[in-house]
Amino acid sequence: MKIQAVDLLKSLIAIPSLSRQEQEAADLLQGWLADQGVGVHRTLNNLWSFALPYDPKKPTLMLNSHIDTVKPSPSYTFDPYKPFVTEGKLYGLGSNDAGASVVALAATFCNFYNKELPFNLLLALSTEEEISGEHGMRALLAKFKERGITIDAAIVGEPTLMQPAIAERGLLVLDGEATGKAGHAARNEGINAIYIAIDDINKLRNFKFEKESEILGPININVTKIEAGSIHNVVPDKCTFIVDVRTTDAYTNTETLALLQDAVQSKLIPRSTHIAASAIDQKHPLVQAAIDLGGEPFVSPTTSDMALMPGVPTLKMGPGDSARSHTADEFVYVAEIDDAIQKYIALINKLAHNA
Repeated sequence: MKIQAVDLLKSLIAIPSLSRQEQEAADLLQGWLADQGVGVHRTLNNLWSFALPYDPKKPTLMLNSHIDTVKPSPSYTFDPYKPFVTEGKLYGLGSNDAGASVVALAATFCNFYNKELPFNLLLALSTEEEISGEHGMRALLAKFKERGITIDAAIVGEPTLMQPAIAERGLLVLDGEATGKAGHAARNEGINAIYIAIDDINKLRNFKFEKESEILGPININVTKIEAGSIHNVVPDKCTFIVDVRTTDAYTNTETLALLQDAVQSKLIPRSTHIAASAIDQKHPLVQAAIDLGGEPFVSPTTSDMALMPGVPTLKMGPGDSARSHTADEFVYVAEIDDAIQKYIALINKLAHNA
């Protein structure tokens, strides 16, 4: 299965699969799984399958990773869609993030496809992860809900050097808008929207939340852009600014937004509220199984489809290194793929044994 997984990743790299353009990559993976004797369901370009035998009375463990990629950096020194191996490294766009996880989890799933486990095993290969799109994991979860499928725990494949990430921050991007009244600067007329914005920015800078996450710590707030005015002698009646809020599991994103809005005069408009913080209890069987196998839990600085599964205990763990993601000349070590398959299999066996 190791050789098949590496060859599959080479074929996957050769197919451009930018977010919202994953159809051909999904076709390839669906065909590969079918060749392994796996029955596959398809929701848009998301693929999913239950290992056999499926028992609705058993809990369900989902294995998930994403098949889409970001756009290649203009700094690539080779064609990002022509994979090659040199010195043990497989190069190509999406090799590290998250193609290696996709093929390793697919191979792991095939290993257990016809084996009895004390839980259902669900493979879910999702799309639009890089843009948190509505046709990716959100569409899959809606389909599962429609079919009465409950996800009791999940492993999300992302490059973590196969170490278990037990938490990641959520994200709120807020468009702030302060409204004043235009006037002539020479006559000191009007209400300066810049001053309103400055007061509100200072309030956001010094804002303290009552609750703090035990794992993720405090919520981080940064104002990253401000814009106002058109000419030197007119008091501006509008000032806009952007607020980057890295949320935690102490509050939902909606609750965080409401608390910040109550603290300022400016209107805060969220671009979205669905990228939620995620944390799994360190006593959860998934975490304990990972620790038993030598894993060292950590908090991930990046977001993933983990953010779209509130309430689902989720462990983020996969081959490759997050530092290589979204970089030019992206690569993954071939040995990392084989190691990941072995560790995923060992983790599931450990979880089954402890059940």
